[in-house]
Amino acid sequence: MLEFFSEYWWSTAIVINYILVVIAVTTILFKSINPTKTLTYIIVLLVFPFFGLIVYYFFGQEYRKNKIFNRKDVVNNNLIQSINKELKIDPEALSNYEANIEEDQIRLIHLLQKNDKSPLTKYNNIEIIINGENKFEKLFKDIEKAQQHIHIEYYILKDDRIGTQFLDLLCKKSKEGVKVRLSFDDVGSKISSKMKKKLTEAKVEFYAFMPVLFPRFTGKMNYRNHRKIVIIDGEIGYVGGVNVSDTYVNYPESKTYWRDTHLKIIGESVFTLQTQFLTNWNFVAETTLEINRSFFPQNKVKEVQPVQIAASGPDTDWANIMEAIFFAIVTAEKHVYITTPYFIPNEQIITAMQVASKSGVDVRLLIPDQSDSWTAKHATNSYLEQLFKADIKIYRYEKGFIHAKTMVVDDVFTTIGTCNMDYRSFNINFEINALIYSKAKAKEAKAIFIKDLDDAIEVNFKAWEERSNFNRIQEAYCRLWAPLL
Repeated sequence: MLEFFSEYWWSTAIVINYILVVIAVTTILFKSINPTKTLTYIIVLLVFPFFGLIVYYFFGQEYRKNKIFNRKDVVNNNLIQSINKELKIDPEALSNYEANIEEDQIRLIHLLQKNDKSPLTKYNNIEIIINGENKFEKLFKDIEKAQQHIHIEYYILKDDRIGTQFLDLLCKKSKEGVKVRLSFDDVGSKISSKMKKKLTEAKVEFYAFMPVLFPRFTGKMNYRNHRKIVIIDGEIGYVGGVNVSDTYVNYPESKTYWRDTHLKIIGESVFTLQTQFLTNWNFVAETTLEINRSFFPQNKVKEVQPVQIAASGPDTDWANIMEAIFFAIVTAEKHVYITTPYFIPNEQIITAMQVASKSGVDVRLLIPDQSDSWTAKHATNSYLEQLFKADIKIYRYEKGFIHAKTMVVDDVFTTIGTCNMDYRSFNINFEINALIYSKAKAKEAKAIFIKDLDDAIEVNFKAWEERSNFNRIQEAYCRLWAPLL
């Protein structure tokens, strides 16, 4: 038998390849996807042995249908259902109670409530925080005041200078009797054995999200938890772009200025953040945490700032954040201002931006001048010509690296969170955004965007067209790998 395989190994490999190809083609034919896409995958699978299977494995999978974990245990919990029912506003009352929610925004609210059972919350206090150093100053003060529990979920968590401060504070609070639950992504994070031992001794409960054997070499070719969430006593929530690492703090000695945006939330929308955390915690801890009322205390905020929390990932039935962004763009009447560190969009978002701009909406995109990823930079560049032709204004941030993930529409709607404008955030990663239906916050977010343009330069289309053929080749190559970036 061994002699046969050693002599006919190539023929055996080819036979195995085409057995797998037949299975893959059968699977593709039973899926209701674009006919052109179907034909392309079939041709690649048949014409390119082995390579075709690799391409299909990474690019052709229906990520959202291949559920990694089930959310029903948390979503169907009696207490959470009761709270969501309390928060939910009657549809008729929704269109009347607040003048700053317009008809299109009401339709967007209904979309998310249907997609993800994400209730609109009325009473919230929202604070937009600029940059990591300001976020950590506020966060540390709030953690110091914690009395019952601290729930944390981060994509990047390192025990460097700021990370050690953060983790030491968690150990301190745990020793004081506050229950600390910590989840971090195994690929994005790096915590030393010494620090893990310290956390264990302090009785901080912590778990890595989907551990991998060699995180440094795994890269991004798998599902990752890209969320950044902190919930303190069920009353205060943090969400946005800032991870826990020295990279995100502008120390005097920092080599690169890091421009980011985060949110501090007090009020009813913290309940939705809490629900999302509990869903993920049951998965990483491989247990069912008893959900009690202390996780959802009585809301004390009386200020009206309507907010919805949109979560998206391989655990949701729909691409909730992408659909919300798409709808907000196509229904815009005056302006759409987008800030993103990585612009590698799908066809829906490109088309939405083009249609909005061609219909007279002022569409602007702010991206970094220098990216922290060579492939992401050139992949982003490959999409710019499509935007230029639709008269969309593109700006490159030059002061440092801009990592904020924000969008403001018509001075009435703002979204801030963890989701980049790229395929990975829309389809593969676990992401979470706050959708804010407030004229005051939209004007504040717009002012921040305009201020950021002071440190940016508008890209000239004619100059862009004159870029070298070598750059064009790099763009074309990197665009092929867009779904993995």
